[in-house]
Amino acid sequence: MRLLVIEDERKAGEYLKKGLEESGFTVDVAYNGIDGLHLALEDDYELIVLDVMLPGIDGWTVLARLRAKKETPVLFLTALDDLEERVRGLESGGDDYLVKPFAFVELLARVRTLLRRGPPRDVEHVHIGDLEIDAIRRRVRRAGQKIDLTPREFSLLQLLARRRGEVLSRTQIASYVWDMNFDSDTNVVEVAIRRLRVKIDDGHDTKLIHTVRGVGYVLDLEEPG
Repeated sequence: MRLLVIEDERKAGEYLKKGLEESGFTVDVAYNGIDGLHLALEDDYELIVLDVMLPGIDGWTVLARLRAKKETPVLFLTALDDLEERVRGLESGGDDYLVKPFAFVELLARVRTLLRRGPPRDVEHVHIGDLEIDAIRRRVRRAGQKIDLTPREFSLLQLLARRRGEVLSRTQIASYVWDMNFDSDTNVVEVAIRRLRVKIDDGHDTKLIHTVRGVGYVLDLEEPG
């Protein structure tokens, strides 16, 4: 599998290239946004590791121009452990993020998780079975029927759909959707999931929102084994 690393720190880029190649990947490295975008558009990669702070053009611009033509999975690297930065990356079409400094084994695990998700899914329009999500117009339909969701319910559904097949913990959901640190005494996530299930799954034989006991929640056509 071919990966592209876009990282302006030469030592970091060489370190990532060496580690990923030792893990069985073929890796190209670009040390600025302009070269990185050119490679991303001209060649076919299974995944791109993209630093946010780049000379020439930054990571946000690289992603925006890439998404206009391709849906290659993107793992963001950022030195800013800031909620707004993380949300901006995901809502701009990024598939996951990692805050510097990080352990290489964690990056490798995230890369493999993204690659296991299969072909990239359309960011603006998500289709899972008979469920349709229009992220631009913020509209949801199931089996052709319009579903009215609150803004928070839409954000929750969008998070689950974009990370289809991945079990998300209550902590992750609370952080992304509510901008809050999870408190074990708070049942806000469970209540929100329950209400969303009523709107999305009630009246349908195929249930999409599943609970993985003791772990979290996942949206998929099949219940996790």
